[in-house]
Amino acid sequence: MTKDVPKHRLKTEEFDFHLPRHMIAGRPSRPRDSSRLLEVGLQSHGYSAPRDHVFRDLPSLLRAGDILVLNDTRVIPAQLSGHKGEAKIAVTLHKRTGPNSWRSFTRPAKKLKLGNEIVFSDTLRATVEEKGEAGEVTLAFNCEGELFDKALQQFGTMPLPVYLQGLRAIDEADNKDYQTMFATHDGAVAAPTAGLHFTPELMNTIAARNIHHATLTLHVGAGTFLPVKADYVDDHTMHAECGNIGEAAARAVNTARNAGGRVVAVGTTSLRLLESAADEQGLVHPFHGETDIFIKPGYCFRAVDLLLTNFHLPRSTLFMLVCAFSGTSTMKAAYEHAISEGYRFYSYGDSCLLHPRSET
Repeated sequence: MTKDVPKHRLKTEEFDFHLPRHMIAGRPSRPRDSSRLLEVGLQSHGYSAPRDHVFRDLPSLLRAGDILVLNDTRVIPAQLSGHKGEAKIAVTLHKRTGPNSWRSFTRPAKKLKLGNEIVFSDTLRATVEEKGEAGEVTLAFNCEGELFDKALQQFGTMPLPVYLQGLRAIDEADNKDYQTMFATHDGAVAAPTAGLHFTPELMNTIAARNIHHATLTLHVGAGTFLPVKADYVDDHTMHAECGNIGEAAARAVNTARNAGGRVVAVGTTSLRLLESAADEQGLVHPFHGETDIFIKPGYCFRAVDLLLTNFHLPRSTLFMLVCAFSGTSTMKAAYEHAISEGYRFYSYGDSCLLHPRSET
């Protein structure tokens, strides 16, 4: 892919757009693969207008030999409600830093000082170990391991994004709706939402067409979805997330690509980890560790040929990523089309199949 070097310092406002509130999806489509799919950036005889599909059309849009790469992280009930004295404290865990320590976002953070104790129940408490910026604190809990996991299951709730919580209350249905069918490894505090559209029936159709799939794990943190508040894109700092690509997955991706298949990242999380693990030649290596890769216009993609992703928030690093992949003008036009055609946005909304900006 041709490297697109910005001619000026990128301003965050360049990635802004208006989305009517009623277009934010409050619930997923049922069945999941009945959601809509917008194909973006496909060049055909010089024509590249967005094309409308249903998600279950996906197998017909791919080729035999392509490989889907999916994120198998599992969302934990990372939202906790507690109190410090009479003050109510809302906590969203986003990254484990030790056996009993978690970085978290808290509201209101200004009420917390180092050493303060937050009480969540008679058996679950945490002490403020460190305070950062933008409401981030490090909490040390009074238990770890299985005891902590059981307490979290008992007292925690699914960490739906703030824009969803503003639409309605979290309920029992979200415990299932906010997990993909691939969810295996606990650790995410936000769902890899592109994977929410898949069903066992659709995966059977995909396999029957000789389209392969592999899984990796990126424990998605809440920081990934936060809007960029800095005036200039380069001034934004990404939160690091833990990821893993096993030897078998790396081998499957490389084998498919070497045989002429395309690597289809299912979600920005899969794409970010693949790009973190790829060398200059696009070879994907096993990976275990943290990544804080920030993909924005100007980035040269090495490992991914197609991207399947949901519609993202304005001014977010994820909208910047899709602009880097398919081109800023292309993505703005695609989002305008989606809004005019009534697509459903964000975590429980519809999706896009994105072609790279240099594809002919």
